[in-house]
Amino acid sequence: MDLSLSDPVLEKLEKRDARVQLGTLGRGNHFLEFQTDEEGSLWLMVHSGSRMMGGAIRDHHLRNAAEATTGFLYVDSDTKHGRAYLQDMCWALQYAEENRQEMIRSTVRLVEDVIGITADWSSAVSCHHNHVRQEMCEGVLYWVHRKGAIWAGYGVPGIIPGSMGTASYHVEGRGHEASLQSSSHGAGRVMSRGHAYRTMCIDQLKREMKGVWFDQRHLAHLRDEAPSAYKDITRVMRAQRELTKIFRVLRPVLSYKAVS
Repeated sequence: MDLSLSDPVLEKLEKRDARVQLGTLGRGNHFLEFQTDEEGSLWLMVHSGSRMMGGAIRDHHLRNAAEATTGFLYVDSDTKHGRAYLQDMCWALQYAEENRQEMIRSTVRLVEDVIGITADWSSAVSCHHNHVRQEMCEGVLYWVHRKGAIWAGYGVPGIIPGSMGTASYHVEGRGHEASLQSSSHGAGRVMSRGHAYRTMCIDQLKREMKGVWFDQRHLAHLRDEAPSAYKDITRVMRAQRELTKIFRVLRPVLSYKAVS
């Protein structure tokens, strides 16, 4: 990678842990899915990030954060600490992108070996949903933070997944200024993980996943990721129709989530 980390402690973690985790999915709502569009074409979608390094970078820089009158913690971008954080965040975003690309390359090789289908790399779309960047807003340059949101600038391609049993979307941003040129990055939850895990029964999860291949050995561990634990993605997309334009609807065929 062409970026370095700002502190020897983080560099040590990179050598010890980040290299081992490169090309791995992570738990929670991270996933790898085969999906099909309205024309029957097969797509691969991967949701993963910077793995443990993202959390390590956050915790490292929170130790140098100040508290605003609002109660929020912040790091001044014009200080040494602020510049160090921005450097490390860029590192994490690049790591996350390479992490996803490694999983995609591995999956493509497997599909080519097993069933002889070659990927069309020109169709690839990538986006981040946790980041901060400087952007012009109504003529003023701001730092725009996006957490659980994607950049939806005019014509910018994006990905908005639903749940492991519902549709996902390829979109283009509409550049809506009042939303800071942003949109949701997914359906969002209606149940906390703990509540879904306690109340969701395995039979219900099976019913909700009818028609989608997944590893049924992990049924008990996937209850907190059941489709009904998430909002209705079609309603979410209608609610943000001023923010994004849908140009492809994808339905899950095979969904994989790591559980350990």
